[in-house]
Amino acid sequence: MDMLRAMQLLIGVAALSFACAAEAQKPIVYPAKGQSPQQQSQDDAQCNAWAKQSTGIDPAVVASSPPPQQTGPAGGGGQRVRGAARGAAGGAAIGAIAGDAGTGAAAGAVVGTMAGGRHARQQQAAQNQQAQAQQQQLIQTYYRAYGACLEGRGYTVK
Repeated sequence: MDMLRAMQLLIGVAALSFACAAEAQKPIVYPAKGQSPQQQSQDDAQCNAWAKQSTGIDPAVVASSPPPQQTGPAGGGGQRVRGAARGAAGGAAIGAIAGDAGTGAAAGAVVGTMAGGRHARQQQAAQNQQAQAQQQQLIQTYYRAYGACLEGRGYTVK
């Protein structure tokens, strides 16, 4: 059951990241005042440079740099240790009642470790999702400036 929840969480994060990526696509530009393809190309390059300069954001750099992902023991080792300790304590108590505290503690530690690991994975997925959202927000800021420049030059931007 826990594996099913983890898979559902990963699928949800992946779907959200695809949705965010779709939001940050380059806007569509229409030459509303009959600008030639050459003029549109020149205006596009100038507005691209202006948007980079005015926002300090280069969407190619932002999109190509992966969001920070923390993995390994630092990404939840403490949660696993605390979960194992709590599980061991609870298991020992139950084992003492049943007559075998050692076995109960070992079983409780395993269950506690699994719960701590699951929490750490969920927390890491949430952090990755937040980093992706921030990345998309930067790209959207750039494209708002880019679109404003082109609109000022007589283009329709959607």
